Amino acid sequence: NAEDVRNGLIAYKIAAHAADIARHRQGARDRDDELSTARYNFDWNRQFELSLDPERAREYHDETLPADIYKTAEFCSMCGPKFCPMQTKVDAEALTELEKFLAKDKQTQSV
Repeated sequence: NAEDVRNGLIAYKIAAHAADIARHRQGARDRDDELSTARYNFDWNRQFELSLDPERAREYHDETLPADIYKTAEFCSMCGPKFCPMQTKVDAEALTELEKFLAKDKQTQSV
């Protein structure tokens, strides 16, 4: 049936991609790196575009987070907003930058 063919094609794409990476083919990781950046930036539409099966990726996302507002959410359904490790990292980096700024400002005022 059509679903079996679709699943077979995705399995083929995964295997071919893994082989390209194992053989260190030039550019083989570019898509992976772009996808990682899109994940880090919570760019859901870019993640869908870069996935091996964009239609299925959107379907899975819409199953758990169907409202349009979730297309720009800075979390996913797996961990949710409270436990998102990507958001925690972003928050920690922002806090570090704030601490650096405050330390610099304090140093400037004491001089």
